[in-house]
Amino acid sequence: MSKPFENFDFSTFWDNDEYALESYVSESPSDELILSIENELGYKLPKSYIEMMKVQNGGTPVNFCFPTDESTSWSKDHVQISGIFGIGREKEYSLAGDLGSQFMIDNWGYPTIGICICDCPSAGHDMIMLDYRKCGKDGEPEVVHVDQEYDYTITFLAKNFEAFIRGLVDYDEYDTSEEDLVNQLEALETARFSTILTQFFQSTQTKDFEKILRTIIIKLTKEKGYFSLHDDPLSYLIYDTLFYLYTKNKKVSSASKYVEKAYPKMIVFTDRGINTGGYAPSFISTWLDEKIANQDITKKFFKGLKFTTEYEHTILERLKPYE
Repeated sequence: MSKPFENFDFSTFWDNDEYALESYVSESPSDELILSIENELGYKLPKSYIEMMKVQNGGTPVNFCFPTDESTSWSKDHVQISGIFGIGREKEYSLAGDLGSQFMIDNWGYPTIGICICDCPSAGHDMIMLDYRKCGKDGEPEVVHVDQEYDYTITFLAKNFEAFIRGLVDYDEYDTSEEDLVNQLEALETARFSTILTQFFQSTQTKDFEKILRTIIIKLTKEKGYFSLHDDPLSYLIYDTLFYLYTKNKKVSSASKYVEKAYPKMIVFTDRGINTGGYAPSFISTWLDEKIANQDITKKFFKGLKFTTEYEHTILERLKPYE
């Protein structure tokens, strides 16, 4: 019988950047630690996985894509992993770490079919698991993709852990970013804004805000290669413009209500073409906190949170190049 990973070159497998070393990579596991983790999780770890972890205990691989025959929430033809959990408890992304296997099962609702072994770029919304349903808790598990976004749909990937590792391929095989950018820019030229923004455009006629916002969004998308709002200057200009439009038409009673309820309806979760499809509330909260701290936004008893007259003038000046 051949040894696990015979003739496999681990010297070129790992991408040991600072993040991987801090969050994934632990010291080589002892036999005692391995047994302890197995007892804690309730499953015998695959021999190939143990042998691999003795070479390097967890980390982020250079090749992080695995082909699929069916579509998932990530892609129609592959899934991606962020890292491989090591055997241990100390690192955040290890089998028994703070964001390890049992955490994902207990807190994210992943099925009790085995062990979460790899996390994915979706930050918890899909995972790679060792599936013990056919082999039992002491057998050789299959490797599957579990998709929280698709009601925890389970997609078979590989017959065992070694086959999964050997099957990982380079991202370049699936890189369609240039084509995706062209398609997105074409769509942004004509796509409709949310219903509430459309109403604001019609009622706030001091400028052609539809044209202005579209121009800024297209510029931002060209610069980033995709449409997403973060803490960059163009994103902040969009936050300014959205808040300006909203407060010209509706009252903002509190910062939390704006971030959680008003903002998403304008640009995040909408039924129209121009939307981010998701958002990190911390970005918009940080922007709002900064404006309040700088007194660009003040709270008036009857009118709620609003820009000062001076800052409104500043915004309108900044929007002139996009008219």
